[in-house]
Amino acid sequence: MKRRIILVLVSMFFMMAFSCTNTQLNIAKTIKNETLTLSFSGPQTSEYDSLNPFLHYLLLVEFTTNGYETMIRGFYAADGNAANTGADSGGVWQVRFIPEVLGKWTYSAKLYKGDSVAINNNIKNAEQIELMNSNGNFVVTNSEKTANNKSFKGRIIAKNGYFKLRDTNEYFLKVGAGSPENFLAYSGFDNTYRLEDSKKEGEAKTNLEIHTYEPHLKDWNEGDPTWKDGEGKSIIGAVNYLASKGMNSIYFLTFNINGDGKDVWMYTHPDDFTRIDVSKLDQWEIVFQHMQSKGILMHIVTQETENETLLDNGDMGPLRMLYYRELIARFGHHLGLVWNLGEENGPVPWAKDMPSQNDKQRKTMAKFIKENDPYNHPVVLHTLPNEEIRKDIVSNMLGYEFLDGISLQHAERETAPETVLRWKLKSDNAGRPWLVTMDEIGMWHTGAKTDRADPNHPTLTRYALWGTLLSGAAGVEWYFGAHTAENDLNTENWRLRNQLWEITHHAKVFFEKYIPYWEMVPNPQLINNHEAYCLCKTNEVYAMYIPNYKSSKINLKEASGEFQVYWYNPFKGGALQTGSVKSLTGGDEVDLGNPPSRIGEDWVILLSRMN
Repeated sequence: MKRRIILVLVSMFFMMAFSCTNTQLNIAKTIKNETLTLSFSGPQTSEYDSLNPFLHYLLLVEFTTNGYETMIRGFYAADGNAANTGADSGGVWQVRFIPEVLGKWTYSAKLYKGDSVAINNNIKNAEQIELMNSNGNFVVTNSEKTANNKSFKGRIIAKNGYFKLRDTNEYFLKVGAGSPENFLAYSGFDNTYRLEDSKKEGEAKTNLEIHTYEPHLKDWNEGDPTWKDGEGKSIIGAVNYLASKGMNSIYFLTFNINGDGKDVWMYTHPDDFTRIDVSKLDQWEIVFQHMQSKGILMHIVTQETENETLLDNGDMGPLRMLYYRELIARFGHHLGLVWNLGEENGPVPWAKDMPSQNDKQRKTMAKFIKENDPYNHPVVLHTLPNEEIRKDIVSNMLGYEFLDGISLQHAERETAPETVLRWKLKSDNAGRPWLVTMDEIGMWHTGAKTDRADPNHPTLTRYALWGTLLSGAAGVEWYFGAHTAENDLNTENWRLRNQLWEITHHAKVFFEKYIPYWEMVPNPQLINNHEAYCLCKTNEVYAMYIPNYKSSKINLKEASGEFQVYWYNPFKGGALQTGSVKSLTGGDEVDLGNPPSRIGEDWVILLSRMN
């Protein structure tokens, strides 16, 4: 009872703060590239109100500075603090905005009420509802945080087939976790549980265990976020651990009803796709904010192959529009974010009777996201596992102006590099270079095993990591398989693949520190070893991966001048080393010499032009 009284008093104080007679709210200062959340006092309603607040209200906020203006969609926020109170009712409406320009900004908010106005945007026929604090201003300044701050320095965009920070010259190599795909099926989120696998008459409902991430509780640090009475520590700790290993992305589903996990959705109930669970999504946002503060990109996979026609039979109808509009309004402000149209999108041979989306629906979906996301985040499509069944689907998307790339699933790791290279060349020839990322390495039942089951991960390192990156891939994420220990659905402890994260980090360090990979092109033919991979910028820099190294040569007939020869251990990382040959001269096919230690190991070789 005491806690309830306190919550009521807090709620009354909160509403009084928005009931001032001055409708202009002045914010002294905010930080460039950090989330600004504005709350507005509007009509009292609830998640279950007969006049659905998610369908029949529309909040639009216009932000303006120095001749630049943008319109951002807001959302219903219950009491404005639902992550902590669990509230499903209230009169608070919010908008989240990332200011990317320094200086003084003004904003103006308008709330509209009308039949399905949230999806048809027909504000001309809607009633404008009075909001308190509907106008205001703020000044955007640079951050005073130290250089050790890992948060994004700018928005991630797609640029010529690679990820780039929009307002800097920096590029972003995506590396991280592709499992568990049901990362958001966390026991600390409100109303999160696993749907029963069957509902046979007379059977008791059995909800299988969802994630607790208990092994990562020790990775939570004092001062890190929580919600309610300390909820969230273990999932925040999991994010901390992954960031500590140098990883910068997490792949996760936001909608897996009918899918494998059956435990992630944004709705108050899995049978009603028009009512949004405000407190659950506010708790998601706390985790997302923490991910961003750690420099971890949100790879949001919006549906699974099993449910790609669940909303409006796959069309961009009212349910699908509401789904994407809510995702964009609540989470689209984040700087590090990729929208994925859907996992294994298209007809699958292992479930021939299962309906799937067609080319027109895929394209309409991509276009809708691009036209409604004010931040123009990259949009990609997750593929089926081999060329025979994905070829037509992916080919029909080549050159499409609203798709930025493919999130590649590939069954056989040995052929992953050539597959990446093939689709890179196809997209280049279509006039729209794609991001091609290696996000699900097969086989489907195995994927990336634990360190104990696969010490040093030699084939993943050779083919799925270095092989794809040196073939032009824009990133790699690790899928854990369906039948492995700590698999794609039940992983609780990322630490069981600690060595895999470290090996991946070594590759990331090499690419970020030593080569302008976004200016380089794959050219393995330069090496007289058919198992080698090579990325080069002719006459300037050459990066090679040569497995089981024996005496090898590189063709430098198109180069001139002197090149320093460095060696890098893909399994141990560390500083660049020198081998038996310290430098090479261009103009001919030349011997690379011997590595710093044993011949017969996998090595990365870097040739850098000497000034």
